[in-house]
Amino acid sequence: MTKTVLIADDEPNILISLEYLMKREGYRVVVAHDGQEACELIEREHPDLVLLDVMMPKKTGFEVCHEIRANETFKALPIVLLTAKGRDTDVAKGLAMGANDYMTKPFSTKELAQKVRDLLVAAA
Repeated sequence: MTKTVLIADDEPNILISLEYLMKREGYRVVVAHDGQEACELIEREHPDLVLLDVMMPKKTGFEVCHEIRANETFKALPIVLLTAKGRDTDVAKGLAMGANDYMTKPFSTKELAQKVRDLLVAAA
C-alpha cells in the first residue's frame, strides 16, 4: 500500500521541490500551505508521515507538532521538522515538541529521502 506524506510549508518553491521528491520516492503526497491547513489535512487524510516547516502562518510547525502529539490518534505519527532555524535551542525545542527528526535548510534531498524511508519502516 502506498504511504502518504503530508508536506506543510508556506514557501511555494520548497513545497514544489519536496512534493516532486516525495512523489519520485513513490509516496502519495498531500500539501498544506500553513499550519492550520496542515492540522485539518492530518485529521482528514491520516498521513503516514509529516514534513513540517517550522515558520508558517496561522500555526507554526512547533504548534502543529505539539497538537499532533496531544492527539491520541496521531501520537505515533512520524514528524520531521524542516527549518532555517538551526540553533541548538531550536533543534532542542523541536525535538521536545515531539518531532522525530529535525533538518536545517538547506538540506540534502538524499538525506531527507533516507530519513523518510527510515521513519516509515520504523513506524510499520
